[in-house]
Order: sequence, then C-alpha cells, then structure tokens
Amino acid sequence: MSAKKIIALVAGLLVLIAIVAGTIKYNASKVTAVATGKAVRQDLVATISGTGQIKPKTYVNVGATAFGRITHLYVKEGDHVKAGQLVATLESESPASAVASQQAVIAANRTNVESDLAAEKTAFANTAQAKADLEQKKLDYDRAQLLYGEKLISKQDYDAKKAAFDVSAATVLQRQASEAQAKAQTASARSNVQQSVATLRGNNYSLGLTQARAPFDALVTNVPVREGETVVTGIQNAEGSTLMTLADMSVITAEVKVDETDIVNVKLGQPADISVDALPGRVFKGHVTEVGNQALLRTTGLATSQSTTGTEEAKDFKVVVTLDPSGNDLDALRPGLSTTAKITTANKPDTLVIPIQALVQRDAKAEGDLWAHHGKASTSATDLTAPSQKKPEQIQGVYILVSEGSKLRAKFVPVSTGVTGTTEIEVVSGLKPGDEIVTGRYKVLRTLASGTAVKRDNSIAKTDDSSSS
Repeated sequence: MSAKKIIALVAGLLVLIAIVAGTIKYNASKVTAVATGKAVRQDLVATISGTGQIKPKTYVNVGATAFGRITHLYVKEGDHVKAGQLVATLESESPASAVASQQAVIAANRTNVESDLAAEKTAFANTAQAKADLEQKKLDYDRAQLLYGEKLISKQDYDAKKAAFDVSAATVLQRQASEAQAKAQTASARSNVQQSVATLRGNNYSLGLTQARAPFDALVTNVPVREGETVVTGIQNAEGSTLMTLADMSVITAEVKVDETDIVNVKLGQPADISVDALPGRVFKGHVTEVGNQALLRTTGLATSQSTTGTEEAKDFKVVVTLDPSGNDLDALRPGLSTTAKITTANKPDTLVIPIQALVQRDAKAEGDLWAHHGKASTSATDLTAPSQKKPEQIQGVYILVSEGSKLRAKFVPVSTGVTGTTEIEVVSGLKPGDEIVTGRYKVLRTLASGTAVKRDNSIAKTDDSSSS
C-alpha cells in the first residue's frame, strides 16, 4: 500500500471519529440536568410565625378620681403591690374635715335618741300611773252610784266622785297622747341618725377618692407623675391624669400579628413557642387563647372597619398566645418586650412528604401526549393550544424519573397534597415512598415537559444552596 493511500485512510478514520464524537456530544447536550429527591415518610410539622409584644392579660391605668395635689406616692416602677394596698394619696383636708364633722353630728343624734328613749319610758310610766288612778276613781264612782241610789250620800258627794272619774279618764288620754308623741320623737331621732350615717358614707366616699388603692395583686409598670403635682379627673371624653399603670403578671400573653394568608390555619388551643428579643436563646411555651376576627391594616394598625380609605393593602390578624405557667420562668418578662410566636398549626407523624419546590402546575392531557411521543408534541396536542380552544385546566403535580434502559426520562404525575411544612409538603395521593422526583432547579422545572431526557446532577442543588447561604 502506497503512502498516499495510508494517509487517506487515516484521514478518513479521523473524520469518522470526529463525526461520532460530535454526534455523541450533540445527543448529550439534549439531556437536561436536573436535581432530584425522593418521596419519604417522616414527621411533618406545620408552623406559622407572628411578631408582637409581651402583654399582661389584665392591666389597668390607675387614674385620678379627685382634683388635687399629690401628697404621697407609696410605690415606684417595678414594685409589686397587693390587692387593696394604698399606692397614692391626694390632699384631703376638706373631705377629712367633713367626715369628722359628720361623725360629731352622728354622736349628737345618737344622744338625742337616748334622750328620747328616756322620755318615752317616762311617758309609758305616766300612762300606767294614770290608768291605775282611773281604776281607783272608777271604783269610787261605782260605789257612789250605789250609795246615791239608796239615798245614803248627798248629791254633792256623788257629783264629786263622778268628776274625779272623768278627770282620771281625761288624764289617761293625755298620757297616751304624750306616749305617742315620745315614740314619734324617738323615731325622728333615729331617722336623723340614719340620715347622718348616710351623709357620712358619702363623705367617706369623697375622702376615699383621694386615696388610690391597687385593685389586684400587680406589678407597677409605669408611674408618670411625681409628688406635689396636681392631677385632675377625666370629664366626658377628656382623659384624666394617670397616676400609674398596674399589670397582673400572673397571666402573661404574647399579642402577635399573623398574616391574613396564615390566619385560616390558626385555631384555639394550638401550641406555640415564644421567643423574646431581649432574652436570646430562651423559648417559652404557650397556647393560642384568642384569634381575632377583624383584619388590621399593616401600615396603621387600625381595624378595616375603622379605616376610611379604600386603598388595598396587606392585612394582619391579632392572635393572643397565653404563656403556660408550668415549665416557664416568667419573672424575667416585662410588658412591651418584642416577641415572636411560632405557632404549630399541624403535626402529621410518619407521613409521605416531598420538597415544596418540586410542585408544578401543568395540563395533564398535554403532558400525557408529550410522554407518549418522548417529549414531542403531537398535532392533536398542538391543536389544544390554538386560540379558538379553551385554555387548558392546570393541575398540580410533580415530575418523576422513569428508567428506559440506560436512559432517564421525566414523567408528570398529578398529586394531591395536604399539610404544608416549612420546606416539605404532605402528599396524600399520587406518589409512594421511594419515588424519585425532580426538585430543581427552578429554571429547569419551569420549562420541563414529560418525556424529556434527563440526567441526575444534584451538584446543582448543592451549588444553589451554597450560593443562597
């Protein structure tokens, strides 16, 4: 064989190798690299978060109930007080003198009652004496009548006995009238005592208005006034002076705002973990005790029913989480501390889950046609997207990997989902444990179609994770 033929043979062989390598490279370039994951069974916890502040369940602003100067403040911020404890006093000379004066009036009226009772007893005794005398005069008169009838006494003696009897009868009536008068005077004196006692009660109330007392066991959280300042009471819609704020720290709540898209999942009694910005690393346990029914505008905090603007904006709902007293050290908490509540809305043990990002919306009929034609749309499938046809219905599903010999293809499978967690979602139907699904990346999933040749490349997901972090 000549040298020219050898050179020509080698050149042809090189061209053939180049053609084969180009074909292989071209075919490899048509295989889509995808990140994959598997449907697995695990515990799934769904949570939502809300931010707000620590608030006592019960708190009160102790306001001025009388006009005057503050004479004493017996507590300061941070003090603990008992129910009924005196916490502040205002100047009280006028009501105190009125109380003392009225007490003297009551004492005098009670003395009058005792005097009238003595007069009443005297009247009773006088009446009894008059009745006894009347009995004696009646006996004398009856005897005189018998003697006069038998002509044994003169008419003068008879008339004298009759007159004595009539005088005694009149005396009894007079003494009985005096007795009734004494009773009336005693009743009047007693009424005066009752009236004086009622007046004293009003005077004591006025004096009590100058004394501020704690309505319950509480923590003093704010004292905005000082001794010597003059305070006023509120009138109509004008707020009066506030002496101090008392908070019942026996029951502490976290009042947070939850986004309107999450509020439908919040129910009474759901457990929650509460973290406080001022106490890093500490988690307090609690449960939901109140779920607001009125939306609050995020920019102003006003309820939508109170807003006069028609502007659409994001809304929140108020949720109150009560901290559990057992297992929590609540002494470090103070009203107003910023807090975040993580509420557990669902807990599904040993359930089938997949990554949330694997879900896509597709036309199931078109995907089935693509799978049947290895990723190429048929004429009938193309007609479905014509302008004259209705827009196909999109359903939820995932792409699973199907092996065909040494090749892998993506196939769309509709799925039904349940509880949504932080990064996973529950699969109710459509998959079984161990199914390998396409999880990324987003650009690939957006255009991926059934029947597309794919290859595993989970380094994509690792690269995405490292870049996002």
